[in-house]
Amino acid sequence: MPGMTTTSLRLATFATLLAFVPALHAEPAPRPRVGLVLSGGGARGAAHVGVLEVMDRLHVPVDCVAGTSMGALVAGAWVAGVPPQTMREELGKANWHDMFVDNPAYAELNYRNKQLERRYLSGTEAGFGLDGIVSAQGVVTGQKIKLFFNTIVRAQAGERDLAKLPLPLSMIATDIGSGERVVLRSGSLTQAMRASMAVPGLLLPLDLDGRRLVDGGIVDNLPVREVHERCGAEVVIAVNVGSPLLRAEEVTGVLSLTAQMVAILTEQNVAQSLATLTDGDIYIKPDLSGISAGDFDRSAEAADRGRAAAEALAPALARLAVPEAQYAAWRRRMEDHRPDIDRVDDIEIAGLNRVSADALRRHLQQRVGEALNTEELNRDLVRAYGDGYYQGVDYTLLTVRDKRVLRITPIEKPWGPDYLRLGLNFDSNVSQGSTYSMRAGYQKTWLNTLGAEAMLELEIGNVSAASLQFYQPLEPSQTWFVQADANYRRERADVFENDHRIAEYLVSRDTLALRLGANLGFYGQASVGRRRGELRPRVDTGDASLSSSRQPLDGWEATLDLDQLDQLHFPSSGWAARLGWFSSTARNYARLDADARMAWSYGDWVLGTRASWTGSTRGTLPVWDAATLGGFLNMSAYASGQLRGDDMRYGQLRAERIVGRLPLGLRGDMRFGMAWERARLGLLYTETQRSGWLDSATAYLGGETPIGAVYVGVGRSRDGASNAYLFIGTP
Repeated sequence: MPGMTTTSLRLATFATLLAFVPALHAEPAPRPRVGLVLSGGGARGAAHVGVLEVMDRLHVPVDCVAGTSMGALVAGAWVAGVPPQTMREELGKANWHDMFVDNPAYAELNYRNKQLERRYLSGTEAGFGLDGIVSAQGVVTGQKIKLFFNTIVRAQAGERDLAKLPLPLSMIATDIGSGERVVLRSGSLTQAMRASMAVPGLLLPLDLDGRRLVDGGIVDNLPVREVHERCGAEVVIAVNVGSPLLRAEEVTGVLSLTAQMVAILTEQNVAQSLATLTDGDIYIKPDLSGISAGDFDRSAEAADRGRAAAEALAPALARLAVPEAQYAAWRRRMEDHRPDIDRVDDIEIAGLNRVSADALRRHLQQRVGEALNTEELNRDLVRAYGDGYYQGVDYTLLTVRDKRVLRITPIEKPWGPDYLRLGLNFDSNVSQGSTYSMRAGYQKTWLNTLGAEAMLELEIGNVSAASLQFYQPLEPSQTWFVQADANYRRERADVFENDHRIAEYLVSRDTLALRLGANLGFYGQASVGRRRGELRPRVDTGDASLSSSRQPLDGWEATLDLDQLDQLHFPSSGWAARLGWFSSTARNYARLDADARMAWSYGDWVLGTRASWTGSTRGTLPVWDAATLGGFLNMSAYASGQLRGDDMRYGQLRAERIVGRLPLGLRGDMRFGMAWERARLGLLYTETQRSGWLDSATAYLGGETPIGAVYVGVGRSRDGASNAYLFIGTP
């Protein structure tokens, strides 16, 4: 340079280099604090998993997380150390339809509850007491859902506390009493998940710290404000999977109207949250068109769509990424390294007031000194729940003085222990016209420490009946019992000849019975006892060709009833068998009933078979205690009770195609079926010209629904008999 000496030039160059030294050694710019927000959306929330997969690939850490409803489930599992890929697998293999049905399969109900299922509509149970009639505040109590939460966050290694997780985590719920927004930042992780997901009307509210909590989506479905408050988030990654509003023409009934009102409230609070986002925040809204909040069986597809939405914003997400080594250290801090419990030193049952701990303990296969078997424990707790005494049955693992304690925490139904139940049926067929009846039962449970129960039942309609039953277990495990019954029943009995109804009788029965019995686990029940009573038939219209005299019903009786079918009315698998014996010394006859049935499923096809025999082993069956055939899938071509006699042999084969399944939260399906039946009676009291083997072919559409069995069908035999049916309700 002009005017500069060589020495001056060297000094200037050296000074320039020194000026660059601080820049060469400067620390990287500090990473902004990032808050992750996951919204509610039911099954659509599986899209969050796909977003987390992309963030994991790009090495994007966060500083705090807030979630609502399904977003709370995904957020809780992720912060508790469950990798996104594991989450995807767990959501995919879960049986969501079964999870939203609290009770175990029908085969795993105890015998007394199977009897209730046969007689009453399951959704009608209500508590009955000094405060009037009180029912559950949700279709589902959440028994299996809560156990699923336990499994996904490994509660078998100990309960996780929100306040002690590796990252600050907040879950949003709503106080249904005050409407307030409730932020859960401490306490049980799985309880917080359960509270945030309690959709009003579907899932029972969760009582926690004096509040009754439901789904947080009502007040804050996209809790952006929470991550600002929790960790001072400078950048927010907000993922919105909420369901869109229905179109006006899609709001067609009370249920859709209620859903639309909730959706409107949700969309309003989401709009408020979106208004707080800035240009530096990242908003991800996956395209989930066609996937509803109840489509849990499409979780993999939802996750893929979430992944695609995050990949579309990968450049923006990548700006928040950190070097691989730094991300690996952050991710290691999130991992769950807790070992599973290698042994259980003690088992406690806590929180029971009315129910005996022994009644619950009989279901537990877990043994002290053995490693915890979580799958077996979950099955046993669901079976215990099936006893009908509890709002929920959960567990936790504690360490007390170096001992591993498995604590079972049942919650007794607050609307018990006295219950009102309802049943109804409507039956219409071509041969006999229409009949109906309504049934009400008042059940008192846990009258003493062994679990005594009393049941009063009344029925009106075409059948008039009243009964009082007292059931007394004899020891804590409730295997042995005594039962006393008093019954009155009057019903119509039609008499047919040549397919014509020639008479109508009214048959009344009064009986008193005392039985000693044994409960055979989930298989069924056996009993033996003495019965006294009287039968009074009288002709109401038509030809008085059958006996109208009073007859004693005194005698000894024994029953063996085994039932391992998976559904009551339209089973898909399993078997059932029944033996009944009655001996009347006064009338010198003995009756034996034997019935067996099986079902198998192959995809959407169900095959079934049934075989039965009823007849006299001594003397001849009197007409009003004879075997009867007729009615739907009991020789369908003939009217109910049209065939009456002794020495009855019957066989059935059927094939059914499942054509529809009930929505989430309901168990059952609709089927189109065909059946072929064949029967013979050795001695006929009615239709006396129909000797030899008779047959019947049936086509029907029906299934198991919340209002019991529903079916329409037609049956026809080769000898010309035919009938058509419509039935709704309980038998």
